[in-house]
Amino acid sequence: MKVYAKDNNIIIEEVQDFVLSQILECGQCFHFDKTAHEEYDILAFDRVLHIKQVDNSLILYATNLEDYENIWRIYFDMENDYGNIKNQIAEADSLLLPAINDKQGIRLLNQDFFETLISFIISQNKQIPQIKQCVKNISHKFGKEIIGYNGGIFYSFPDVETLNSVSEEELRECKVGFRAPYIKSACKAVYDGTVTKEKLDRLGIEDARELLMTIKGVGEKVANCVLLFGLGRREAFPVDVWMKRIMEQMYFGGKDTKKCDIETFANHKFGAFSGYAQQYLFDYARTNLFK
Repeated sequence: MKVYAKDNNIIIEEVQDFVLSQILECGQCFHFDKTAHEEYDILAFDRVLHIKQVDNSLILYATNLEDYENIWRIYFDMENDYGNIKNQIAEADSLLLPAINDKQGIRLLNQDFFETLISFIISQNKQIPQIKQCVKNISHKFGKEIIGYNGGIFYSFPDVETLNSVSEEELRECKVGFRAPYIKSACKAVYDGTVTKEKLDRLGIEDARELLMTIKGVGEKVANCVLLFGLGRREAFPVDVWMKRIMEQMYFGGKDTKKCDIETFANHKFGAFSGYAQQYLFDYARTNLFK
């Protein structure tokens, strides 16, 4: 992989195991807009990035090497060997090969903890376009204005101090519905230090999950999504309706199975790679099996 600056852009050549659309549209993040084929605007960490993929090359527009090293390299998990990860998953169970081969360009993003927490609270009983719109509404109403590529105006996701000061009624104006008190509960817990990234990072995954679930409206699925996508806990295995259906079909003879039993089974089978396996399976099932 070659990384260099050219004409106020960052060029990355010889990228492997990377398909931009698969990464962004697999249900792990919600603060982006598609502008053309394999071309997107992404909002993360108080930055806006216009990015385009052409074959095995990426163009990160109007950015610099410092931001690439400190933000986007980490965000896109560029240093991780996904060829090895996919081999490890396939060795654990060859049944996953169709999902891996179909979604070979998925990577797990390293996202901001607080934005991930709020986004997945919003995600309950909503489709991805609706979640994206809610995140955009909150950002537009309470976030900071950012000037992006070619002078476009964007808005960052608000920090915890700002969002903690917002009323439930103001949140409902952002179309979050019954989730407004859950968002308020999460903001308070993070703002007053009850639930913080630092605390969660020090805990084992079971204790971290339990701490997240002290927030009103955060159940096991949301907690596992936050662990996986916002805290880098790659052993987490979120189970929602899609995962329940595909795991029952693949491993439990189509029988109704408790989500906790599915999660335990997956952890035993895939271990430290459980979260990666989940993401390949989730997007494959969502786009191929259960349309």
